[in-house]
Amino acid sequence: MEQHQIVVYLGAIVAGAVVGWAAPSAGPGLEHLINPVLGVLLYVTFLQVPARDLMRSLRDGRFLAAALVVNFVVVPLVVAAMFTFLPADQAVRMGVLLVLLTPCVDYVIVFSGLAGGSSQRLLAATPLLLIAQMLLLPAFLFMFLGSELSEAVEVRPFVEAFIVLIVIPLALAWATQAWAGRHRAGARVSNAMSAVMVPLMAATLLVVVASQVPKLGDDFAGVLGVVPFYVLFLVVMAFAGWGVARLFRLNIAAGRAVVFTGATRNSLVVLPLALALPDELGVAATVVVTQTLVEVLGMVAYVRLVPLLLPAGNSRAATVTN
Repeated sequence: MEQHQIVVYLGAIVAGAVVGWAAPSAGPGLEHLINPVLGVLLYVTFLQVPARDLMRSLRDGRFLAAALVVNFVVVPLVVAAMFTFLPADQAVRMGVLLVLLTPCVDYVIVFSGLAGGSSQRLLAATPLLLIAQMLLLPAFLFMFLGSELSEAVEVRPFVEAFIVLIVIPLALAWATQAWAGRHRAGARVSNAMSAVMVPLMAATLLVVVASQVPKLGDDFAGVLGVVPFYVLFLVVMAFAGWGVARLFRLNIAAGRAVVFTGATRNSLVVLPLALALPDELGVAATVVVTQTLVEVLGMVAYVRLVPLLLPAGNSRAATVTN
């Protein structure tokens, strides 16, 4: 499965769409599975980052600075340039903002690695990126939407998401690492959990897509209108990430990782926030899931094209200190 991850993920998306179309009544039940599946997925993701490596990664200041700049400076500027041209529907705009302003912390690691990017650096930066986006997202929403609409977003779902999707999985991952370091049974559990990363990601994509497809209904045309913006975002961020990598004089592997973290978005983690919005903004969740569908296809192209954008052996690329 690891050798054919892209095919597995695409298959999971197609299967989810078929399930959602054939059994729309299952949507609400599947929706309740999203948070538990995501929590387990992030636990397994964090399990691959030893606590000592996480602390060491915080000293990799150049890469972390590049990742923060591309995600929380460059991306908001790109979104601001597109914002005026988005469909006028406020729910659609809310969905676009939720997903584009938050960097991915799960399958970006996989796709970056397939393209020769530094997956280990991205993996170690995951907790920091999660915390930063949860803290900054309310401020970004206020900047783009103003007080009237931003007040429709409750603080409680953000706090719950932070606890359920960050604090608990990270604490459990570190506890498992400590157990694995002392007992053979813990090491077996840790190895077994790490081996199910691909099936877990596939299950997450299937559940998310199957739960949201039945909601398309009359909103299909409006949701379809955001697809060109998602495609444009992927194109622009490829070159923007390349520029940031050059600005910070990163080596090839780190530079490719920066391109991927700037382009991939956190649709799976912000989906629970979209689902918690008031009913009049309900279509925002479908807009978020639509970005996932576009992005997975875009990542297939990225895996092939990013190595051309940042080719190995580029004499002008600088080497960072590990």
